[in-house]
Amino acid sequence: MNLPLFIALRYLFSKKKQNIINIISAISVAGIIVGTMALVIVLSVFNGFNSLIENFFSNFDPDLKITAAKGKMFTPSENRFDEIKNLPGVVHYAEVIEEVALLKYDTRQYPAIVKGVPPNYGRYTNIDTLIVDGVFMLEDEGMDYAMVGQGVAYNLGLGLSFVDPIRIFVPKKGRQASVNMARSLNFDYIFPAGVFAVLEEIDSKYIIVPYHFAASLFDSENQVSAVELGIDPNVNARRLQKEIQHILGESFQVKNKYQQHDLIFRTMKSEKWASYFILVFILIVASFNMLGSLSMLIIDKKEDLFILRGMGADSELIRRIFLFEGWLISFFGAVIGSLLGIFICWLQIKYEIVTLPGTGSFVISAYPVKIIFSDILLILSIVIGIGFIASWYPVRFISHRFLMNENL
Repeated sequence: MNLPLFIALRYLFSKKKQNIINIISAISVAGIIVGTMALVIVLSVFNGFNSLIENFFSNFDPDLKITAAKGKMFTPSENRFDEIKNLPGVVHYAEVIEEVALLKYDTRQYPAIVKGVPPNYGRYTNIDTLIVDGVFMLEDEGMDYAMVGQGVAYNLGLGLSFVDPIRIFVPKKGRQASVNMARSLNFDYIFPAGVFAVLEEIDSKYIIVPYHFAASLFDSENQVSAVELGIDPNVNARRLQKEIQHILGESFQVKNKYQQHDLIFRTMKSEKWASYFILVFILIVASFNMLGSLSMLIIDKKEDLFILRGMGADSELIRRIFLFEGWLISFFGAVIGSLLGIFICWLQIKYEIVTLPGTGSFVISAYPVKIIFSDILLILSIVIGIGFIASWYPVRFISHRFLMNENL
């Protein structure tokens, strides 16, 4: 074994002459363990929420969504869209209409986005897995039905056991407001068949209806708000997205699942790394205990230093002994803290120990947790790096006082 490492291990586990040094050493290791464990747990919880939201959005959103770069609607009758339909990897092609309308149910009114979708909508999304009441059904025996977001249903006081339809009002295109409001509005009604729940961002905004119903209501005249694509999971999605963007040019935007809700995902990512840097700062503060522990250990072992010098040890060897001492404190603290953090995360995943307040109010009952190996490696590297920096100063402090004034 490397001699400085061997001596550092002996110093780490041996009893010191002054009991206070043992206490300070234990506190420094405990601080690193707790800080590392907190980093693992907090980042894993953020990963869990991010994965949960991603899963819900992936069940509602298409793999790729094409929208106009300018304006709200466009006509997808060009040859470019025929080329996109026939691209290898494009499994589902759907034209949709999204417009804001005023909904009225009984005496309540609520503005929402009416989304008209084709019959294959349920095949390129997993909307049927999000149904919390009723069934997923847009048409049956020539009759149109609507799927209502849970937030919209709540604001309208809507119940599937009632027989009242949802009345939908939208302004007529090209018509100015007049004294007779009926002439300025398009009106239709539809019965709800089910209620879906994704997240409040979606639930409180959307009502899904058949495409032809929305086209008639909004007088779309073959124009659509977006083209949604379902792609083969074995295809390189990023490469296909770039190919479609190249075909369409700058007049269209092609967005994947993340980009369709980029604000939410960017916010969550920012919160995750903000929490990470805050905990790293706390860990840096906790590392000052290690600085004090090493300084006192150097003072405690000054007789050993003179003996080592008498046996021929040079300054570089003695310096490495205490550098290794600091690294070992950081290493053991980082490893033990990571293992404890992973174990606590496993307990949460397995047994859902920490539950969310308000049972039944959320789509999950406990805090979600997801352990990502790259995060663990990042945590280990930053903790060991902090340990190296915290060890450097007290090692430099050895020179003039304890090594016969020889510069280390």
